[in-house]
Amino acid sequence: MGDWDIRQASASDVEDVAELRAVVLRADLERLGRYDAVRVRQRLRDGFDPAHTWVIEVGGAFAGCVALRPAKDAHWLEHFYLAPHLQGSGIGSGVLRELLERCDRGGVLVRLNVLQGSAAQRLYERYGFTVETEDSVDVFMVRKPLPG
Repeated sequence: MGDWDIRQASASDVEDVAELRAVVLRADLERLGRYDAVRVRQRLRDGFDPAHTWVIEVGGAFAGCVALRPAKDAHWLEHFYLAPHLQGSGIGSGVLRELLERCDRGGVLVRLNVLQGSAAQRLYERYGFTVETEDSVDVFMVRKPLPG
């Protein structure tokens, strides 16, 4: 699907992002016995930083988001959510490819975590992420920059 774009997030996007997070993570969190309707939204609000977040739009409408937060030794790929009806359409792969190309050009290591059993882990593995560590809830993954 080619009709998507990303734009810098603003503070006014937080509620759309928090709601999408609750929808996207619900099944995995319920499976892990960790779903709390209030907490899932509040955790996003507490950590939302529009300076490092992009909104994904399809046909000019809100469709998802992704954050790339700089840290000491890497960038953390976070809050990568796409509306369920758009998952599997190639949009997520396109957005991920664009962000990883930026990181590769800068020689930046990328880290992320996914919930145990999440289908998203397969997407990340296709783009070169490998499991670094895991616990009963999260799988922590890392991707070294590809040479230019």
